[in-house]
Amino acid sequence: MKSYQVVLRSLLAVCFLTLTLQISYSQEKAAANEPTSAAATTPVHLVITDAALRQDAELPPLQREDVKVKQGKKFLPVTQLIPAQGDNAALQLMILIDDTLNTSVGNNLTDLKEFISAQPASTVIAVAYMSNATVSIAQNFTADHDLAVKAVRLPRGSLSTMDSPYLSLISLVKGWPEQKVRREIVMVTDGIDRLRGEKPEPSRMGPNYGAVYHSMPTISPDVSSASEISQRYNVLVYSIYAVGVGRAGRSGWDLQIGLSSLTKLADETGGECFSLGTSQLVSFKPSLDQLQKMLGNQYYVVFQATPRKKAGLQRVNVRTELSNSELVAPDNVWVPAAGK
Repeated sequence: MKSYQVVLRSLLAVCFLTLTLQISYSQEKAAANEPTSAAATTPVHLVITDAALRQDAELPPLQREDVKVKQGKKFLPVTQLIPAQGDNAALQLMILIDDTLNTSVGNNLTDLKEFISAQPASTVIAVAYMSNATVSIAQNFTADHDLAVKAVRLPRGSLSTMDSPYLSLISLVKGWPEQKVRREIVMVTDGIDRLRGEKPEPSRMGPNYGAVYHSMPTISPDVSSASEISQRYNVLVYSIYAVGVGRAGRSGWDLQIGLSSLTKLADETGGECFSLGTSQLVSFKPSLDQLQKMLGNQYYVVFQATPRKKAGLQRVNVRTELSNSELVAPDNVWVPAAGK
């Protein structure tokens, strides 16, 4: 009996120690994500766009008091609102074209060239092509817009071994040197992740659980990764939907997933997805005209965020109560670690 009691006490002691360690680990993990004291704030900034609810409406300039930045139930102090004009108008604009697009998009490239030519002198432009999960730079950033126009060519209209516009985007953003200017991307693509489409998901409830494989059922996980990395480095992503080649380019399922992926990416990064459903746009001009208006109504909003023990993206909500205005902004802002 004594031996039994000794064993029982030992087991109880082990269980108590394990539980204590688990609680301690959970508390440490939660503490890492908790804000530091309210007094320890740091200035961070986002590029926001003032978009009219009616496209034909003119927008008066925003004032600092017009912009509200909310985190959860708390409003964060907005310290500056700087129009992206005059001395602050500098913009690095990347034109990113998918090489898997059908060559029929060539009818729309004249619109794209005219858009490039119409950019102000404060905008430097680069042109690159996506394939094999990376980018090929046809023209690096240049203030000579004629050079950028000359770099625009027909997409190859062919497949490579690793076609993923989102991995290409990640590769581009990670290699883009940070500067204190607006950094924005216009992606011309169908948004289909053909690489992930070749890696099907296992069945979950079928008769051969885990043994039968099916095509990708939903948005590629690389879309979320591309969104987070773009937000991390303050890059706004716009997309213009165009039809691609191959079997996926004829699949209604893949086409819809591709468009949904582009919409998610644009919404989360503070951009816009321009499309006519999954049909080829007759002309890019209306979309590019709308994009031009958005680029002309952008601001830097500087506000005080509360850093955590670890640097990371923090969810914010940027809004205004002005009539006919809608602020378009990234969903998250990168906040350095406390004390950094």
